[in-house]
Amino acid sequence: MYSQITANKRKTWFLIFLFTLIILALGWTFGAWMGNETSGIVLAAIIATLMTLIGYYRGDKVALAVSGAKEVHKQDAPELYRLIENLCIADGLPTPKVYLIDDPSPNAFATGRDPEHASVAVTTGLLHIMEKAELEGVLAHELSHVKNYDVRVMTLVVVLVGVVLLFSDWMTRAVFYGGNRKNSDRESSAGVLFLIGLVLALLSPLFAQLIKLAVSRSREYLADASGVLLTRYPDGLARALEKIAKMDQPLKRPNHATAHLYLANPFDPHVTKKFEQLFSTHPPIEERIRKLKEAGS
Repeated sequence: MYSQITANKRKTWFLIFLFTLIILALGWTFGAWMGNETSGIVLAAIIATLMTLIGYYRGDKVALAVSGAKEVHKQDAPELYRLIENLCIADGLPTPKVYLIDDPSPNAFATGRDPEHASVAVTTGLLHIMEKAELEGVLAHELSHVKNYDVRVMTLVVVLVGVVLLFSDWMTRAVFYGGNRKNSDRESSAGVLFLIGLVLALLSPLFAQLIKLAVSRSREYLADASGVLLTRYPDGLARALEKIAKMDQPLKRPNHATAHLYLANPFDPHVTKKFEQLFSTHPPIEERIRKLKEAGS
């Protein structure tokens, strides 16, 4: 398990590095098309930095608001609070803020830039159908995201995806609706830039989304393993995932921007078609259950 954790962390930072290269390449191409490569790279770096800072400090508030989560206190949900507090004490974490989402679909997510600024949100559906050991497994999974700083990494990835989409849109507009007047006397160079810009504008969003999905899937496996290490009871989370897969009920208000944060895919918790699995924010739920049961055997 520890080798998997190390490999996942290494893979994640490598993929973020690829994101950075894509953004800088888009910035350079955009700048070259407009006549100043350096300005394009600087603009890309500035926008990426500003969006990352906003996402870093305010991303959790946005995720909670988009999900319709409402903060609850210990007197409002004493059983839920006790489970979270006990797990935090066992794992040496500060107790996060607790939120409730009024939705019959069983699901949960964690957010926050670090353990000191973390929040855990669960749906009313999750509380309704889960037994204590199953709910504990789910909460341990979410707290593992907090401890492993997964949420910080995923917030950064989502922001970088946004930057890639922004620059891709700019490139598309530049290629089809305008160009660099300075390059009008250099038709061959302009033609090369046209092709580069067109390819980057069309393919970068796809690459960005695939990188985002790869990071998200690896983090889910890592949180499953870390959660089991915390509870010492893999069957709890395995049974919870089995119930979620069997119920297979999407959230009432799912959002593509926050889908990767949830325990299970909020659009389609039990993704079975191979093609859909390629573009799912989560690994196949049967595969997660299988790994958990192997850990318990």
